[in-house]
Amino acid sequence: MTASHSTRMLILGSGPAGLSAAIYGARAGLAPIVVQGLQPGGQLTITTDVENYPGFRDVIQGPWLMQEMQAQAEHVGATMMWDTIVDVDLSERPFRLRGDGGTLYVCDTLVIATGAQAKWLGVEGEAALGGKGVSACATCDGFFYRGKKVAVIGGGNTAVEEALYLTNHSQDVTLIHRRDSLRAEKILQDRLFAHPNVKVLWNKQVDRFVGGAGNEGLVAIALRDTETGETSELAVDGGFVAIGHSPATELFRGHLELDEDGYLIVEKGGTRTSVPGVFGAGDVSDKVYRQAVTAAGMGCMAALDVERFLAEADFEARATVAA
Repeated sequence: MTASHSTRMLILGSGPAGLSAAIYGARAGLAPIVVQGLQPGGQLTITTDVENYPGFRDVIQGPWLMQEMQAQAEHVGATMMWDTIVDVDLSERPFRLRGDGGTLYVCDTLVIATGAQAKWLGVEGEAALGGKGVSACATCDGFFYRGKKVAVIGGGNTAVEEALYLTNHSQDVTLIHRRDSLRAEKILQDRLFAHPNVKVLWNKQVDRFVGGAGNEGLVAIALRDTETGETSELAVDGGFVAIGHSPATELFRGHLELDEDGYLIVEKGGTRTSVPGVFGAGDVSDKVYRQAVTAAGMGCMAALDVERFLAEADFEARATVAA
């Protein structure tokens, strides 16, 4: 027989947003089920040093933080499921979702916290030097490169914003772009070009990230000129890939409203989506901040929105029966 689970609150994703929603939902007596997805714990499980999550004086490890969040959620009554959702039916409540092994999940409310993944270049050395000089988040890791030489790869708003942010820590920031003009908004370009600590390398693509001897980490970025084919190396301590993010929303295309970049559209200042009873939290609906703490905050918001939605639905059901 196919296994099935029924809950008032189903949460997809087990990063900071999903687990925060689970903690608040469990404490409200909703007995939430968390379907952990392909990457239990989210992106923090592949992050080493975390220094900007409130409440910890010393540097903590990303995987440890997520283990503690999960333990807290389970302690207050959330249930974790090792599964990945492959099919959804949001046409009516209760919603019906199915896991890749055939397990059926029936829920009164759904919180989508499936996150977003940074886009990577896919070049040699990128994966091996991840966390050892190569990063996709200047806000997360820029502090570790105070006074060092860094480079940002990309040409859109994200790349320019990351480069400008890094000038808070470094006096030597290089923006590497494979074309001869940027796609970023003009006001951001004006700020970038006016900044004395930023230089731009035009028509350069990254061939590979170069590591030092032993555990030294990143020491240089190997470049190729897109017009001449000439090769060169840029000596750096940190390389930040800023070519965009991909939100994990493909499953909901045609079921929920998404923006042009695939992010889940939620009400301004809240988490309600285009389908009543479905809520979005964290990086899946946040294309601006993308921080663990903001994701956790949105998870809290989603759980509170779920509580209000269920209270209203229960009241209307009782009123209908009484009539």
